[in-house]
Amino acid sequence: MQIEQLRDLVLATLADMKARDVTVMDVRDKTAVTDFMVVASGTSDRHVKAIAETVAYRAKEAGEQPLGTEGVGEGEWALIDLNGVVVHVMLPKVRDFYQLERLWSAPARVASRAAAQSS
Repeated sequence: MQIEQLRDLVLATLADMKARDVTVMDVRDKTAVTDFMVVASGTSDRHVKAIAETVAYRAKEAGEQPLGTEGVGEGEWALIDLNGVVVHVMLPKVRDFYQLERLWSAPARVASRAAAQSS
């Protein structure tokens, strides 16, 4: 499956599960870990769990085995690693606290060697 097809499958699943405030970030130029980061909110811990479980299930159905899942049991923040697409499903209060969109949209800061040596 092409990475864009996997991303679209995730987005369709999030829409079907009525996830809120879905954000897709293309992070190919920021990390080698994944191509797309998807962040969505659930309305309750049960909703977060259901969304995460359904994303993982539909990915498996499509032949994309998740590399791992985290936090599904707790339901405050669930992560589904689909290799080229990493999905975060969170309660709104958790999402507000961590502000992943802001973190991943910040420009990379690279100090020059001369500046680093002079400090």
